[in-house]
Amino acid sequence: MIKITLPDGTLREFSKGSTPMDVAKNISEGFARNVISAKFNDTKIETTTPLTKDGSLILYTWNDSEGKQTFWHSSSHIVAQAIEELYPGVKLTIGPSIENGFYYDVDLGDKTISEKDFPIIEKKAIEIARGKHNFKMRSVSKSEALNLYKNQGNEYKVELIENLEDGTITFCDHDSFTDLCRGGHIPNTGIVKAIKILSVAGAYWRGDENRTQLTRVYGISFPKQKELTEYLELLEQAKQRDHRKLGKELELFTFSQKVGAGLPLWLPKGAALRERLENFLKKAQKKAGYEMVVTPHIGQKELYVTSGHYAKYGEDSFQPIKTPKMDEEFLLKPMNCPHHCEIFNFKPHSYKDLPKRFAEFGTVYRYEQSGELHGLTRVRGFTQDDAHIFCTPDQLDQEFKNVIDLSLYVLNSLGFDNFKAQVSVRDLDNLDKYIGSVENWEKAENAIINAAKEKGLDYVVESGEAAFYGPKLDFMVKDALGRNWQLGTIQVDYNLPERFNLTYKGSDNESHRPVMIHRAPFGSMERFIALLLEHTGGNFPLWLIPNQAIILPVSEKYEKYAKKVLNSLENNEIRALLDNRNETVGKKIREAEMNKIPFMIIIGENEENTNTISVRRHGGEDLGSIAIKDFTDLVTNEINSNLKSF
Repeated sequence: MIKITLPDGTLREFSKGSTPMDVAKNISEGFARNVISAKFNDTKIETTTPLTKDGSLILYTWNDSEGKQTFWHSSSHIVAQAIEELYPGVKLTIGPSIENGFYYDVDLGDKTISEKDFPIIEKKAIEIARGKHNFKMRSVSKSEALNLYKNQGNEYKVELIENLEDGTITFCDHDSFTDLCRGGHIPNTGIVKAIKILSVAGAYWRGDENRTQLTRVYGISFPKQKELTEYLELLEQAKQRDHRKLGKELELFTFSQKVGAGLPLWLPKGAALRERLENFLKKAQKKAGYEMVVTPHIGQKELYVTSGHYAKYGEDSFQPIKTPKMDEEFLLKPMNCPHHCEIFNFKPHSYKDLPKRFAEFGTVYRYEQSGELHGLTRVRGFTQDDAHIFCTPDQLDQEFKNVIDLSLYVLNSLGFDNFKAQVSVRDLDNLDKYIGSVENWEKAENAIINAAKEKGLDYVVESGEAAFYGPKLDFMVKDALGRNWQLGTIQVDYNLPERFNLTYKGSDNESHRPVMIHRAPFGSMERFIALLLEHTGGNFPLWLIPNQAIILPVSEKYEKYAKKVLNSLENNEIRALLDNRNETVGKKIREAEMNKIPFMIIIGENEENTNTISVRRHGGEDLGSIAIKDFTDLVTNEINSNLKSF
């Protein structure tokens, strides 16, 4: 007999060789019908895998994120089989699940896949799925695996296998299809009822632009057709909210190939919006005791060698800038933290001086691959709302909790009220990825977990997601369309203070090492604005929106009164425009609606005679004829209700 521990702590005994599905049936036949994957002792296994020792078992259904990932990975096998049958001679590479769906990278040779081919692939994939073929794992020797793919002429699979150890290689079979795979599949193909090919894109093998460009086929699948229909409706909404589309329509930002890919240009309205966001955070930071600093856009290469960033990110950064001086090299700044360490080193510090909180809206540069660039969410030059707190170990707990408070204030003020916190810690099986001592890492990880507990955050711990120099707390936000985004991060760092030899004099008159907190509530201005655009659909909070009102005189006869109204609004710090073009009021209203302007003020004979304004809200609500002061009070009160003081 073996002892199996379930997630609720229940301990049950089963015959050696029982499978996860046997355990599921022991719990409930109804539950078992919904189980599609399993994890035993933190390793993904098949629901048919015999259990031969004591351990912890988790059973997943479609409603679990782990279950969805297994479902989508299994679907990638089905789509790969469909492509292989439709495109003889195709070379398959890898097909993982992703956040929503899956992809499979294929080498089609001289063939192509376009949108017109999607229904054909989908039809073939569903035909295969309906066969209810079982997914079966089997171990193979390295030589057997190499021979299979060498005979097929698939150099991609051969390369993957050459990097694997003999005895660890497994294949997954279903129907007549075989693929190199480490495992984790649904019981059979019949569980997949709906498949949609979403798009195709180019992708370099191993992400190396010097190697073969493959075709990446993106897809998604569901256990019910209804769920696919709902997802496609959501996808259509997402297209309408795409920040690239809205950014262009609202004239916030643009890109220029002459300037360079991934380098956004902020237009006047976008620049003003950025400035308001910056001022909003600066005001809160000032109350929280931060001091603003400014650092250069470049730094000597040695600075980033000292910090460890060059060893970690050097190959992914812009290449060093050589100067006329022999052996002198500079880098475009990939991070602000090394510069802030040098600011701390400007003069000696006593424990009485700490904490020191240095904040900067610092622009940094990273050379992202061209295929990975995406609007404002993945760029090569971006501005971080960065700050670094240098404190004593005794101050760490309170300082970290203070940063949590600031981050929550930012999220709540901008309508991001549905979120979870993620504590990102080391991967204990891959410690070579990290710098610093085990002792310091343990102290840093415990500090974050304790702070999250004390602040009552709904949090999860994710292994292997820490930065190379320290663990972190990320805020995972769900937007209006139910999509999850990482917004804002707080990191504890014992390592950079050591690498830069940062010290302060303690009460014992001895030198001590400060602890460093990295924090960025927005993350980056570019990405934050992109997500805010998609979350709000361009209907920004009233305090933030570029133009809060537009004045629409019904004819030029009322332009003088319209200008008087404009002056009155501006004197009350309401951002307003006057549209005095020779167009119909109806057309002006339609354009104001498209531009997401919250209030439309119509001026005609009645308004001029009664010294009032006629107000219409974005979306069509008619507020009727009201006094100018009543309108300014309405706007002011609405702003104050949205924008609480920190």
